[in-house]
Amino acid sequence: MTLPPDTTAAALQARLQRDGFAFVAGQAMRDLLETRRRLDDWAGFVASWNDLAPDAYLAARGRQRRRRHATYSATAASGVHREPHQPHYQSLKYNPLQGDIERWFEPVLPAIGDGASLRGILDFCHRFFGALAPATPRWHVEVHQFRIEARRGEPGEPTPEGVHRDGVDYVLVLLVDRENIESGTTTIHADDGALLGSFTLTHPLDAALVDDARVCHGVTAVTPLDPSRPAHRDVLVVTFRAAPAA
Repeated sequence: MTLPPDTTAAALQARLQRDGFAFVAGQAMRDLLETRRRLDDWAGFVASWNDLAPDAYLAARGRQRRRRHATYSATAASGVHREPHQPHYQSLKYNPLQGDIERWFEPVLPAIGDGASLRGILDFCHRFFGALAPATPRWHVEVHQFRIEARRGEPGEPTPEGVHRDGVDYVLVLLVDRENIESGTTTIHADDGALLGSFTLTHPLDAALVDDARVCHGVTAVTPLDPSRPAHRDVLVVTFRAAPAA
């Protein structure tokens, strides 16, 4: 498979080093992911978003979304391995809405966590982000399945904490599905709030690659095109953070 010059891993890594972020269109992202492993279970992977659990922490603040979560580790010697289920934690510095608490979410289902699609995505991230930080011996990896729902008079908020950093090293945001929604524009910002770029993940596998230490990101609220029908935005978020030395 020959990739266009501007969508090779090397070209995208150079863009991250230069700008702190890169948008990748869906077909180019699929080509990158399938250089080593085909996404043979993609239909089932997409369908798994219909089985996410409500985010009870966010619901307590009057907001709605569904999610599942999993933790992995990654090393050059042994690849990517799933870790025992554990909480998701962010400090108030990075999440003023829900920081400084351990948040336990329902786990990513085993068939999804070990399936070809998610494994291919994680393997790609390990190669891609690992090449940007070759001195990092071990990565702490988190996977988040998100469904943001929108209803008449109730816009869905993909980033209820506003423009933010995740408190990690690198982030992949991958669109899985959009149904009956408009907006949901990703914005990238400098430390002083200046807008560096914006784009909308519209088609399956459209992706954002983000150097979280250098830039902030946010996503505008989504609203239903037809308020009488269900409306949602499904994304997979994968974060890579250098793990502390053992």
